[in-house]
Amino acid sequence: MYLVWKHLNLPDPTPIQYDIAHYLQHAPKRCVIEAFRGVGKSWITSAFVCWLLLRDPQTKILVVSASKGRSDDFSSFTKRLIADMPELQHLIPKDGQRDSMVAFDVAPALNSHAPSVKSLGITGQLTGSRADVIIADDIEVANNSLTQMLRDKLSQSIKEFDALLTTKPEARIIYLGTPQTEMSVYNSLPERGYEVRIWTARFPNPSQIEKYMGRVAPYITDALDRDPALAGKTSDPKRFTDIDLMEREASYGRSGFALQFMMDTSLSDADRYPLKLIDLLIFDIDRDVAPVKLTWAGSPEYTIPTLPSVGFIGDRYQRPMFSSKEFTDFQGSVMSIDPSGRGADETGYAVVKMLNGMLYCPVASGFKGGYDDETLKSLALVAKNQKVNLIIIESNFGDGMFTKLFTPWLAKVGYTCTTIEERSVGQKERRIIDTLEPVLNQHRLVVSENVAKEDLKTEDPRYQLMFQLTRITKDRGSLVKDDRLDALAIAVKYWVEQMDKDTSTSLDEYKTRMLEEELERFADTVFGHSDHSLTWANA
Repeated sequence: MYLVWKHLNLPDPTPIQYDIAHYLQHAPKRCVIEAFRGVGKSWITSAFVCWLLLRDPQTKILVVSASKGRSDDFSSFTKRLIADMPELQHLIPKDGQRDSMVAFDVAPALNSHAPSVKSLGITGQLTGSRADVIIADDIEVANNSLTQMLRDKLSQSIKEFDALLTTKPEARIIYLGTPQTEMSVYNSLPERGYEVRIWTARFPNPSQIEKYMGRVAPYITDALDRDPALAGKTSDPKRFTDIDLMEREASYGRSGFALQFMMDTSLSDADRYPLKLIDLLIFDIDRDVAPVKLTWAGSPEYTIPTLPSVGFIGDRYQRPMFSSKEFTDFQGSVMSIDPSGRGADETGYAVVKMLNGMLYCPVASGFKGGYDDETLKSLALVAKNQKVNLIIIESNFGDGMFTKLFTPWLAKVGYTCTTIEERSVGQKERRIIDTLEPVLNQHRLVVSENVAKEDLKTEDPRYQLMFQLTRITKDRGSLVKDDRLDALAIAVKYWVEQMDKDTSTSLDEYKTRMLEEELERFADTVFGHSDHSLTWANA
């Protein structure tokens, strides 16, 4: 790396650049390098590729990036180094060998199907390629990781790497990049045996260190151990001064800087994912009655440790801090149904009851079927068992066909209640968040513990209600599946609108009562009496 830097007329490598180079040379066979923007990850790795070919010209290297252009730039830069540096010129391809910017051989390489260096885009034709070292350079960018569907597609693509790797003992897969969200493929790779090492632009403070789950480079943590006063200061002053980083933070914004320079996704996700499990109240809900008062608290002592959280890091379920001993009947019970639209969609449903401004969800789930008899019968039985007063059916699909098929089943199970249709308008993600976020922020939604437990039994997390709740953003298509969450939002929206109407009615009644009392006082003053048989407001 030092020789490459001198050849390029660059200043001497910085201590962090040397540390990254040392890790590249000695890292495990499967590793992930996350470092702040501008540190030179790709340039360091190009020097590493030249070093590999210098030591063993028979090495086959595959470079994969989010776009074909990005990976081609990597291989072109490497090829130029070989052509320009005296120490490497004996590797220049000979006549008859591959010699393009996107796939080339080095002179001592024996004849092989695989070139010495080849570049591909992650969406390109990976099948058929073979390599001893696979370098995934920035395979994750905003355009291919913004939604869950895109992240799933990317995750599926990188699984192909293991099939492309040769059986040599020294075969390796190396990721270079910056995570875009907490659901980044880089953060999920440790589950598949990868070691992640992170270099931050600033020395993190002790509370920040915990967020990285032991993945911060020892170069950073050891320096902090020697001098805790470094926290918050630049970790690579030869690249960026403290003032430089302050200017970049002002330019990128707090969340952008946290992602691009601190590898910290927690701030970004807190802003992008507004619905959190910790804002719910988890409580065993009776079918007919509920406490007169429940009080939420976010303190750790009220966390439910036995209930696994599917939320992001630090998110958890909370039980009430206080529950009154007095119970009373619910003021109403509503069931909402989001019929299966097409393909692998579910028919989502939720029951939400109301008491004293608190909303209680004793049941919420989904059925794989859409219009089949078993699904219709099961929904009718849920309505009967929960004694719902009103059933709201989203009518966006089928032009009311679901309602026509479902209504007779209520009679078959021996239950009668009002059924209405509702057509949703506007972007679904924004509508759901705009409905649920205020209710959750005020801790007015109580969910049965059984709902959370049964939800975990759903094998595919994309269909889980709590997974959908914690992963939805205002970006269109942010969820692959949203049927259960949409059903919950429909029922909550009904009660929010009802409470708004009740508030308006109560306010009008209060104003009328105040006017009548003022008119009576006026009559007493002027006439010495008031005719209480006359209602002034109506007069």
